[in-house]
Amino acid sequence: MLFERMTIAEIAEYLDQKEELGPEEEASLRTDNRRGAADLLGRFFRRKNKRLQEEARLQKMLAEEKNLWEKGFTAVAGVDEAGRGPLAGPVVAAAVIFSPGTLIIGLNDSKQLSRPARERIFDQVVYNALCYSIASASCEEIDRFNIHAASLLAMRRALEKLPFSPDYVLVDGFKIKDSPFKQKAIKGGDCLSLSIAAASVLAKVSRDAIMADLHRKYPFYDFVRNKGYGTPEHQQALLEHGPCPEHRRSFRLVY
Repeated sequence: MLFERMTIAEIAEYLDQKEELGPEEEASLRTDNRRGAADLLGRFFRRKNKRLQEEARLQKMLAEEKNLWEKGFTAVAGVDEAGRGPLAGPVVAAAVIFSPGTLIIGLNDSKQLSRPARERIFDQVVYNALCYSIASASCEEIDRFNIHAASLLAMRRALEKLPFSPDYVLVDGFKIKDSPFKQKAIKGGDCLSLSIAAASVLAKVSRDAIMADLHRKYPFYDFVRNKGYGTPEHQQALLEHGPCPEHRRSFRLVY
């Protein structure tokens, strides 16, 4: 393509749709005397390098999955939970199975992402996953069993809700007791496994939505902002109003 016959705006639009440039296209831009053409070429290569770096990061996070795929496992599930630390609300878990080769740009541990990024990536995971599921354990179960056991219960439920059974499970933190699936626990797995990171995003966004619903029912505690965590404002609300049915009585509540 002869870029000199195009306006700078037309070249910009063209390059925005391209991931690679052929030798003739690159040469045409390099010999274009317009300053805007050189700026666009530089922007194109910066964007390309950024994309390649992101793909390399994601490929590194797929190391555990790749190892299992190469061994013949075809349905590798990542599982994670959200909500161990709050004073109120359920603990929510998610399980995700990707087809080999699936990459979602920007996917990371949910704690490393902004709320808008989490919500955008939530939609991409739902769309691109081979399958996924979301489950929870209630505050009553947290009080009955303790938060660790309830977290494992929520993760076990998420795995059981998958449309088909995984043949291997990657889990963040601790192995899931009484699970029938082959599994590997990875400390910090939400930063090291793409499947676990995807599950962390689904669990976090889903739990945030639950807490927003609880806020409408119990507005005194401002659950929509604190998500049940023990912020000073939340602690003050406990002193003024006492706990609601969604507060975890087994936690150290001051009221």
